[in-house]
Amino acid sequence: VLYLTATRLDIMHSVCLCARFQSDPHESHLKVVKWILRYLIGTTKQCLFYKKNQDFRLVGYSDVDYAGDRVERKSTSGGCHYIRPCLISWASKKHNTIALSTVETKYVFAASCYSQLL
Repeated sequence: VLYLTATRLDIMHSVCLCARFQSDPHESHLKVVKWILRYLIGTTKQCLFYKKNQDFRLVGYSDVDYAGDRVERKSTSGGCHYIRPCLISWASKKHNTIALSTVETKYVFAASCYSQLL
């Protein structure tokens, strides 16, 4: 299922959550993987479409939660970048360290988002 995340970005979050428990899987993890496979079978006709256009607009969005991971209390960041209305890149990352404040978490990921835009 990890191989499929290269072309199906919509399952990345679910697959990465399952991969965390790969060394000690339980019955509930198998149920989630089966749900992901059923979702993939039901959405085989969906795809991304990039339309040719004259205007050039580069836009980036980001969002951060503070200590959202319930197991390790680490923050998770996510962001996406668009040229015109077309998605060109995205990121989602659980931070390596535990942040002491919401502002610290947002500052760290904003710097990462801006470097990706550049």
